[in-house]
Amino acid sequence: MWYTAHPFFSVVHAVADSSVFLPDEFLAQMRAAMPAHLSFEAFIAACQRPLRRSIRVNTLKITVDDFLALVAPYGWQLSPVPWCEEGFWIERGDEDAFPLGSTAEHLSGLFYIQEASSMLPVAALFADGATPQRVMDVAAAPGSKTTQIAARMHNQGAILANEFSASRVKVLHANISRCGISNVALTHFDGRVFGAALPEAFDAILLDAPCSGEGVVRKDPDALKNWSPESNQHIAATQRELIESAFHALRPGGTLVYSTCTLNREENEEVVQWLLARFPQAVETLPLGTLFPQASEALTAEGFLHVFPQIFDCEGFFVARLRKTASVDPLPAPGYKMGKFPFTPMKGRDAAQLISAARSMGLQWDETHTLWQRDKEIWLFPASIESLLGQVRFSRIGIRLAESHNKGYRWQHEAVIALAQSETLAFELTPHEAEEWYRGRDIYPEHPPVTDDVLVTFQGFPLGLAKKVGSRLKNSYPRELVRDGRLFTHKA
Repeated sequence: MWYTAHPFFSVVHAVADSSVFLPDEFLAQMRAAMPAHLSFEAFIAACQRPLRRSIRVNTLKITVDDFLALVAPYGWQLSPVPWCEEGFWIERGDEDAFPLGSTAEHLSGLFYIQEASSMLPVAALFADGATPQRVMDVAAAPGSKTTQIAARMHNQGAILANEFSASRVKVLHANISRCGISNVALTHFDGRVFGAALPEAFDAILLDAPCSGEGVVRKDPDALKNWSPESNQHIAATQRELIESAFHALRPGGTLVYSTCTLNREENEEVVQWLLARFPQAVETLPLGTLFPQASEALTAEGFLHVFPQIFDCEGFFVARLRKTASVDPLPAPGYKMGKFPFTPMKGRDAAQLISAARSMGLQWDETHTLWQRDKEIWLFPASIESLLGQVRFSRIGIRLAESHNKGYRWQHEAVIALAQSETLAFELTPHEAEEWYRGRDIYPEHPPVTDDVLVTFQGFPLGLAKKVGSRLKNSYPRELVRDGRLFTHKA
């Protein structure tokens, strides 16, 4: 069993037959960093407690009140997260019966499983009534903050969501699609390229920086197994490069939020202070003491939020909010070649025909999205991203709407989830039929629909399109989303 001796106690915590590992040097560092009004013993105790689970209601699809009414039969105990009005800590009596991610409400994108403290950076990004129209999320996977940003933007404007890890881009897109988001463009780059590639292009930027993860020991007891002061220094050097790049990509007057899920000052306060010292005439701190009623309990002298886990009984986190007050000398232009952009705008008769066909299927969008075409593929781009086309290579923009063929259009699942608003075409599934749908199986309704093409729904929310073939509804649920194991589409 791993343990760390301390002059006053031993740090040993059994979680799934393992122990929270807190190195001596880390404890000494935390003792030095702990503000006087906080108890170091309370910090150790908090690290030993299992992390409370939390969720965020996806207000793109459902209001908070309607969500609470919908899940009331589960008997969940939901406690509000102070800094996120759609966020809740959740206690479940049915915890062992089925995974939270296997509920119909999660599968249909009505809520996102997100740690409460990770909701803080987006709250800071939109503080004081901020309404940015073009936002960048520099390190976006798995998508918790990107989807939170999209909900705050009401699917308007545009979000550039970047992820450096190729293996995580697929998960990022899956979460964006599940939540019905249409205003995101994905990129796959080292975040240090954006200052040169897209100078002064964004109204707001979230840099939730890669870090040593000291704040996540309640979720991962082994998070600090490879921890060292030298590693902190190496990570901080990368963070400084990332924050400088993000600062160059921000327009004057724009907001930059820097956050980590770690606790040492070297990766937090000192990174921000480095930026302030580097551009003293062009950046200022926006204090976060009024972000929510209890924010002063985590407020640093500089106006940042340094959330030790004992303060709000959540993961450790750090958040700083900055404003760019003036332009700075630009970085050298990037040396990469873009190549030819493979899409062309879809206009005139072709666009009108497509829009008419979409409306007949109950798919609707507004003028903040535009139609583009690549061969037989038809895409819906957020209009606010179009000025960036040709400046950086995108992995994916907006949503794939349809594929054209001789008989019309083949509507794509992600478009149906994001855009379907038809009640006339809706065919509501029973709980059993919904479970069959999520398993990728065809549906054999007792009373088949009248029309051949239907929008199948459950609890009033779209699951996809189905075609009636005889007495069955042919399942169009994407193979990669098909679920095995026990699913719960109704309450006990």
